[in-house]
Amino acid sequence: MREAQIIVPYQVFDYEELSAEDRELVDMAKAMTATSYSPYSHFQVGAALRLADGQIFKGSNQENAAFPSGLCAERTAFFAASANAPEVPPVTIAIAAQTGGQFLENLVAPCGACRQSLLEAETRFKQDIRVLLYGTGGTYVIRSMRDLLPLTFDGSELP
Repeated sequence: MREAQIIVPYQVFDYEELSAEDRELVDMAKAMTATSYSPYSHFQVGAALRLADGQIFKGSNQENAAFPSGLCAERTAFFAASANAPEVPPVTIAIAAQTGGQFLENLVAPCGACRQSLLEAETRFKQDIRVLLYGTGGTYVIRSMRDLLPLTFDGSELP
């Protein structure tokens, strides 16, 4: 047996240290938490996705009594972008969450389904998607969705 490690490189920025473009995305993601429909979990998530041409698509989580029929904020934003600008690669996504009217101190990371969906975009466009994970204690900046899903299934295994 061998033991190995997977290391995820990231940086943590105070809000003021982020670039103006990144602050804009974080602010949009935070604002989108207000549009969340989350009567069951009371966990409001917002996302803002910037495309290579500067367009921004926003999303929030949408729950449903018939779990898991709802949809996460990240995929809501990504699917809207893909439907409206299918040939433009996404470059950065910001994600924020709140509960009880308060933003979380620590980051909230995308679920596995969202990671897989965004990884598909990285693979398709052969371009990384930067990930901004907002928390009041700092914004984590991750260079690629692949860093959040290191043991990937990206279709290269299919015939």
